[in-house]
Amino acid sequence: MFKISLNSNLPIYEQLIEKIEEMVLLGVLEPDTAIPSVRDFASELAINPNTVQKAFSELDKRGVTYSVSGKGRFVTSDISKIIKQKSDKHIGDMLSSVRELINLGVDKSILIHEIEKLYKEGNK
Repeated sequence: MFKISLNSNLPIYEQLIEKIEEMVLLGVLEPDTAIPSVRDFASELAINPNTVQKAFSELDKRGVTYSVSGKGRFVTSDISKIIKQKSDKHIGDMLSSVRELINLGVDKSILIHEIEKLYKEGNK
């Protein structure tokens, strides 16, 4: 399915969460489709099942997946929730960076110019 980096600064369970969220957002994992069991995932990736369970519990908590007793775990049909959560996180990170830049004395016009440049690059 995908690879986990043992050299990453990001814990394995967080890497799993990010990869699964990415696959859902890209449409690789479609809404209401089953995902592999904890045992299958752990075996495929050669990692501890407890690590997979921790990632799956967090995915359920975030609303990325849901469990059906006796049936398994499935991808949410509410992709907008994932997009909102990720957007909120990144906006928070951006605001923190902008505050730092303001404290360093960076002019507002420079920040606005850089954001506009990013939008133009994104539209190409």
